[in-house]
Amino acid sequence: MQIKAIHHIAIICSNYERSKHFYVEVLGADIICETWREQRRSHKLDLRLGDAQIELFSFPQPPPRPTRPEACGLRHLALVVENLEPNIAHLKRHHISVEPIRLDELTGKRFTFFQDPDGLPLELYEICPASKLNLMPHP
Repeated sequence: MQIKAIHHIAIICSNYERSKHFYVEVLGADIICETWREQRRSHKLDLRLGDAQIELFSFPQPPPRPTRPEACGLRHLALVVENLEPNIAHLKRHHISVEPIRLDELTGKRFTFFQDPDGLPLELYEICPASKLNLMPHP
């Protein structure tokens, strides 16, 4: 195998308009293509978020995520930011709850978690080193 990169991440949402608003208006993703698939009664929204692509799907009555964050399968989606504080402030202005900032004990990098409208765990991972105190260690 000669894999070059991850092409996209697919997310199934319970409320298409609410999730579209979250990923486009709150997180700032750009819309690549939006499709209504009549035979599946499903939207498919292709989004560009930085160098990554997200496929946002809506299906009638999708089953809930079993548990989080240790359910078997995708644990969370990590998003790279240069500075946590302005991004946390942005999320809070949109009434999105953000966990306390933690410190990755292996890399020394700061990060925090929040959730999308369906409870999918999302992580903000700071790429610049920080010298802040009072940080929780990564579990």
